Amino acid sequence: MPLQALVVGASRGLGAALAAQYHKAGWKVFATSRSKAPSTTTEITNIGGIDVTEENAGPTLVTELKSHTSKLDLVIITAGYFGTESFDEPSWEREVKMYTTSSIAPVFIVHHLVKAGLVATGSKIILVSSESGSITLRHESEGGGNYGHHASKTALNMVGKLLSLDLKEKGISVGIIHPGFMRTEMTKSVGFDKFWDDGGAVTPTEAAKSLADFVDNFDISKTGEYWAPRGPRDIGTAEPVLGKNLGTPLKLPW
Repeated sequence: MPLQALVVGASRGLGAALAAQYHKAGWKVFATSRSKAPSTTTEITNIGGIDVTEENAGPTLVTELKSHTSKLDLVIITAGYFGTESFDEPSWEREVKMYTTSSIAPVFIVHHLVKAGLVATGSKIILVSSESGSITLRHESEGGGNYGHHASKTALNMVGKLLSLDLKEKGISVGIIHPGFMRTEMTKSVGFDKFWDDGGAVTPTEAAKSLADFVDNFDISKTGEYWAPRGPRDIGTAEPVLGKNLGTPLKLPW
């Protein structure tokens, strides 16, 4: 029986690339989206109507999954939303959506999966975060702004740490991952495409492979830790803050 993975937020970008990556590697893949699910293949079961900003997302997902599987080997939560802001023009609506998507929803998704027995001893949970959530790496040269984006990722990092403490005795490992700066519609939509070349942005497919390779060797000994599988190459403040000759993968500071 093939290993089984759930990718939450797989309609495009990194999520879609991860679903394809694990499908190619022979896994049975479950992939969620907010909208109606596309057609299901033998290897990928698409589950639509999963909006992580809604409280019923967890129970709905469990109901759908239980008709297909009894245990998941890997859960990757990569659903995201980026709304830009500045000090002069903060956005209550955008901040609430970012916090809900990034740092509230994962608690409830994981809770329902564990309580349903779908995630159990030996399972891995990967929370896709960002180096932008590291307080240590935030450098004066980058300035302020985008409060919801940065702080919701910082909150996600704490959520990952707390989940790791709650789930360690169950033999479930939790990783918090910065997948890399990517050439996606999300980064383009907020004007970050102008930084793609200088910032070393990679395609979602490249980021998915690096993440999957890292996850292969991730286990309970690293639970609750915050990592950049691709190392410091796309983290502009890594060397100014952490120094030179940094390793790959790179364990990130909170």
